[in-house]
Amino acid sequence: MSKNIIGFMLIDAPYSALNNAGSDAGERTENTIAVKSIRKGKDIYPYISAQALRYWWRETLEDKYNWEMSPIDRETKIAFTQANPFEYPDDDVFGYMRAQGKSDGGTVTRLSPLKNSPLISILPNQLTNDFGVMSRQKEGDPVPHEHQFYSTVMHGIFSLDLESVGVFLGNYKTGQRHLNEKLVKKHKESIEKSGAIEQENSYCLPITEREKRATEAIAVLPFISGGAKSALHLTDVTPKLLVLAILNSGNNIFMNLAKNDNGKPSFSIAALEQVLTDYAEYIATDIYIARRVGFMDELEEELSALNGQEFGAKKVIYNKEGSFNKTVEAFTQEIATNIPE
Repeated sequence: MSKNIIGFMLIDAPYSALNNAGSDAGERTENTIAVKSIRKGKDIYPYISAQALRYWWRETLEDKYNWEMSPIDRETKIAFTQANPFEYPDDDVFGYMRAQGKSDGGTVTRLSPLKNSPLISILPNQLTNDFGVMSRQKEGDPVPHEHQFYSTVMHGIFSLDLESVGVFLGNYKTGQRHLNEKLVKKHKESIEKSGAIEQENSYCLPITEREKRATEAIAVLPFISGGAKSALHLTDVTPKLLVLAILNSGNNIFMNLAKNDNGKPSFSIAALEQVLTDYAEYIATDIYIARRVGFMDELEEELSALNGQEFGAKKVIYNKEGSFNKTVEAFTQEIATNIPE
């Protein structure tokens, strides 16, 4: 049975334009910048693409934990990493595809062990157009410009497959052919240096390195930074509410915890209790909930009441020692005992 870290996050975006879609030709000025948004019926929801979130995630891992990122090879219409997960942890955790001809051993693809959704606004129709001018010049008319921004709360989910971190296959099935003979030969020095063990049709990194990569990928969450328009709309994009657990299943049971409560973004305690009850036998660890004080303070009473409540053999841990970061740190300590040998 697969073991997956599953997570839910809320990000506060009170005056933000975190992921832009480029120029909007339909607006009144020629240089209007629109934010990314999707439609559900007549409603428009701003969102942050999954790719943007992954970019912030990788950049922060490089900055905080000194992850050495896989160099990029660029050709006319394609770009690819080194496909060397032994040396570069981002090739391992974030996956890769390297298209190669038969003479080079054929295409290799690694399905990312870390999966995440886009971050989507809980509330619809939050877009505001801000009109401005470039007027530093001493002569001539000012140049008008316009951009969209929003005030909302974004929600999203993610998972990390603990069985896949540090394990590299040579199967011919799409997504499971991580290596070929040519790459194994090319990366021989990296393989030996990493201490990877060759098994039947696969290589496996030492358990200490697998634990390190998985732990850091989650421990970095309180430090994620990034986003567009920071000069004008500086936003702290670290999650303000997190739910974390390890599940003996691939399902992400935390998908529907956000709700629109009569025009106010909210977190559904009832929905959380229901999925924890229904999936109690599959939950491998305690359920950790971290919330920043100052964000959705109206949840404090209900979350405090949930603290210590048992669901099957596991219990809820909310704001351990009153700290968001210590709660995340406590959860990461569960990872070592849940990575399959």
